[in-house]
Amino acid sequence: MNVLRLTIVALIIYCGDILPAFSTQPVFSFPIPEKVEFAGQTISLERYDMRERYDREQIVIAYNHSNTLLQIKRANKLFPLIEPILKQNGIPDDFKYLAVIESNLDPRAISGAQAAGLWQLMPKTAQQFGLEVTDEVDERYHVEKATEAACRYFKSAYNKYKSWTTVAASYNAGMGRISDEQTKQQVSEAFDLLLSNESSRYIFRLVAMKRFLENPKAFGYSLQKEDFYQNIRTTEVEVSDSVGDWTSWAAKYGLSYSQLKDFNVWLRDRKLSNPNKKTYKVMIPEKADLLFNPSKIKIHNPLWIQL
Repeated sequence: MNVLRLTIVALIIYCGDILPAFSTQPVFSFPIPEKVEFAGQTISLERYDMRERYDREQIVIAYNHSNTLLQIKRANKLFPLIEPILKQNGIPDDFKYLAVIESNLDPRAISGAQAAGLWQLMPKTAQQFGLEVTDEVDERYHVEKATEAACRYFKSAYNKYKSWTTVAASYNAGMGRISDEQTKQQVSEAFDLLLSNESSRYIFRLVAMKRFLENPKAFGYSLQKEDFYQNIRTTEVEVSDSVGDWTSWAAKYGLSYSQLKDFNVWLRDRKLSNPNKKTYKVMIPEKADLLFNPSKIKIHNPLWIQL
């Protein structure tokens, strides 16, 4: 025991001697703005709790480097798909950041509660807003269709609350819970409701993520154009019949089963029964784009790269 204690003491002294030589990178607490904007609404952060709640999310996002680097890179591919759909549906552009905090912009994401896809829709909610959810086809994993479904939810919630921040809060807590707590707590604004820890943090995560992704350089992130992923062109092939084996089907287009599923995550089985002869659009990637070519990279937001 004495030997062990001496060893621990020696290690502490040793680390104390060498760590200062290597701990040269400063750690910053980033400035907290007086206000932030979300979906046309100005949110004051002057109140003590608003300031502290926002700061918590800003710190978590800025120093969670592995996730935030992936979010920037994925945003470059997915924001060009999401933004036009939000616009066409009359949903504020800022709601694209909701997809970031829901799924880290991973269309394959699935939670322990079985919420799935980019927008983390539950099966019943997805079906309620027009998506097919079966063992063979799950459109929660379809980026464009799931975004359309999320827009239908947003519009339904806005008709109820007339506040985009409350709409965003309801996406996490549920409209029933938000309405019930508004009545019980006698307040209307989501910021003033005492909710579960996750739901109480939700809006602050959203506005902090918006501020971060608008200009990651302000938080010390440095990316070059070559660090991003290229957009891969695809063509649509309509399928209106059953498919006995997707592996054989993919081979006709020079693709492996894995590649086919990579571009059609919503296909959830090795076959497609399709008894109602529904028409599905299967995406086939351009072979010329399957090999990395930095000249094909398009940067969606110039502030994401170092010039």
